[in-house]
Amino acid sequence: MEENKMGYLGATSYVIGNIIGSGVFITPASIYRATDSVGISLVIWLVCAVIALLGALCYIELGTSIREAGCDFAYICYVKWYSIAFSFMWVSVLMTYPATIAIVAETFGQYLVEGIKQYIEITDDVAPTVQKMFGFALLLVVAWMNFFELNTFAARFQVIATVAKLLSCGLIVVVGMYYYFFKDITGSALADPWPSDAKWTSGSLVVGFYGGLYAYSGWDILNYGTGEITNPRRNVPLALLSGIGVVTGIYFFINIAFFAVLDIDTMKNSAATAAVFSERTMGAFSAAIPFLIGILLLGSLNSNLFSASRYMYAAAKQGHLPACFSCVNPETDSPRVAVFAQTALAMAITFVGDLDSLIGYVIFGFWAQRIFTLVALLVIRYKAIPVHADALRIPLWVILLFLVINIILVIIPIFQEFHITALGIGICLVGFGFYFVLVYPTTLPMWMNLANQRSTFWTSIVFDALPDLKAPPPLVSSDSSAALLAKRPSFSIASEDSVPDLHSDEKNTLIRNSSSTGLRMW
Repeated sequence: MEENKMGYLGATSYVIGNIIGSGVFITPASIYRATDSVGISLVIWLVCAVIALLGALCYIELGTSIREAGCDFAYICYVKWYSIAFSFMWVSVLMTYPATIAIVAETFGQYLVEGIKQYIEITDDVAPTVQKMFGFALLLVVAWMNFFELNTFAARFQVIATVAKLLSCGLIVVVGMYYYFFKDITGSALADPWPSDAKWTSGSLVVGFYGGLYAYSGWDILNYGTGEITNPRRNVPLALLSGIGVVTGIYFFINIAFFAVLDIDTMKNSAATAAVFSERTMGAFSAAIPFLIGILLLGSLNSNLFSASRYMYAAAKQGHLPACFSCVNPETDSPRVAVFAQTALAMAITFVGDLDSLIGYVIFGFWAQRIFTLVALLVIRYKAIPVHADALRIPLWVILLFLVINIILVIIPIFQEFHITALGIGICLVGFGFYFVLVYPTTLPMWMNLANQRSTFWTSIVFDALPDLKAPPPLVSSDSSAALLAKRPSFSIASEDSVPDLHSDEKNTLIRNSSSTGLRMW
């Protein structure tokens, strides 16, 4: 339904809101520690922006060519590499996307607790529990908003959160520029941007680039729901390019602001750069900074849940997950079961591991998956596989250059941080094996089909949604449908409109018997 879709402003707010998050406050200090140079740090931030721009150009062609939810999963499935798509989906649905959401929720709770500590005493032994509860509360509110059509709550909330985010970042930039032009900066890190002892080693540069790329991650947000955007040929490229342009300017000047105010030792040793910056420049107003950073994270959480739920929905629609996760509310177009599932997984994963290891794992998983997505794009071009008539094409050298960058970003961590990458590779291989056990077979034990049917039936009732699965068998009449169901228990329907000739009672019968189709998992 066209009225449920978002336009250019909403799409751009998702791009900006998804990219700008905790990264811009976490990574400036880590990049500086890795390089010991303001000049190298700023160059890394600009190069990371160029990499994000190259990726956005490639995904503009992918998004306008293959207008299905799910981003990388949908694109890899489009060239029928189902086993590879499943192996990455297995990791992404269970770990990568919930971990990303968990990182944002945990960071929100941390900053909110820091702000409240200024007025209410919160002991160190209670603080972790309190910040987790704040993160959970925000996550549940955002999940509830995503149960409705985008234009009712989620997209409007995203626009408001993005405006607040830009104003918060603008405040830091303005204060930093004031200090740069009107204050003495001889003692700051910016006084000597190219020191003689700067680190130019490959190891330090790799650490710096991974930090910068984490801060820029999320530029592919629109590819998770291209079908939910009006006029994708126009709005997707405009929103992506303008969003990345705005983010690049903000990141560059925020770094200038930090370097103009803080000295070398503070930049190296501070874990809360923004908090120290505000204490030195804003006086009493610095008490509001933790809350402003919390506002920055509101939009990030909303956009991350948007992409995670669409990815899970796309996998279920393809038949690689139980059919219940494909259930969509017909009035709002919201994949409610997938939204709820990703919310629950994110809450569970906050009890496992620390944020640093989660960040390292998430980045490796994203870049590894993109290699196969780009190769799939090259295959689509080489074999002239039909795509959408309004698809945009980019120069071939852009695809090849971004592919080479992805390969480098995946190979280097295998040697630099093998303990993190080995876990990711191992889980992918397990998923690859599960594909041939659970998805590839044309018939599976009856108890699996029965479990799928029951779970789909009950989730349809609880979430007021219908399963949306690919390639349903043709329906002629209620008698022929009943006969077809008797022969093929793994029948599914794409939506309520897929069975226009059946009465409501007969539709309910089909829904109760629905399950995944084609390359099905259950």
